[in-house]
Amino acid sequence: MGYKNNNVGYLDGVLTSRAVIKKNNYAILPHDGLVNNVVPGFENTKISILGSPRIGASFSDFIAEFLEGGKNDLGFGGAGIETFVYVISGKLNVSDSNETHELTEGGYAFFPVNEKMYFENGQTETTEAFLYQRKYEPLEGHKAYKVVGNRADHTPIHYEDMEDVLLWNLLPTDDLGFDMNMHILSFAPAASHGYIETHYQEHGAYLLSGKGMYNLDNNWYPVEKGDYIFMAAYTPQAAYSTDRKEPLAYVYSKDANRNPGV
Repeated sequence: MGYKNNNVGYLDGVLTSRAVIKKNNYAILPHDGLVNNVVPGFENTKISILGSPRIGASFSDFIAEFLEGGKNDLGFGGAGIETFVYVISGKLNVSDSNETHELTEGGYAFFPVNEKMYFENGQTETTEAFLYQRKYEPLEGHKAYKVVGNRADHTPIHYEDMEDVLLWNLLPTDDLGFDMNMHILSFAPAASHGYIETHYQEHGAYLLSGKGMYNLDNNWYPVEKGDYIFMAAYTPQAAYSTDRKEPLAYVYSKDANRNPGV
């Protein structure tokens, strides 16, 4: 907790920021520069809008702190929209029109198109969660479905056969009903990508732990726990961990399983 900007009043020293905004290309939003937004439906909740179409993304990401009594009875998502939530800390009750799921740290839920998510903090202490929404791209003969789980339920794989880089796939990777996926990528201290990646997919990434350096369009930037990174399609990208005690890890989205068209 405490990685959103909760500063009140003046700070000591000169005002500076690690924020980098290259619209339609990439962006870094440091945790100490985030502001609280008003998003309809969220009550007793500190919520910040991260990636969005205004920055060039096809999705919207949020970081939310549900305070005591924090909830959303209006619903998140809805007509034509698919949604995802990942609990960073605390306990969050997530409901659809039929049932409620209690998510704890590492818990997540994906709701398919047209099914709203309803939230309620499941404890008196603050619960922190990462939220995602995106317009669904249908594929004839295939359909996505609700998925509820926890990171602890999955055995990570070695990312591109590197033993010190672990990957968790949170949604089905071989079901064409899903036009996106959510992953967690974790770099052990001193580990890195094997090369600078350049690809069609776009990402929105929220850093869960550690510190590191991130290459975006062949520029290196420092990043740390609580930061948010947007990476547009074809933006060169790579990371390495500089933290000596804990891995550099982040949860991130990736569009998938669709023909780009002509």
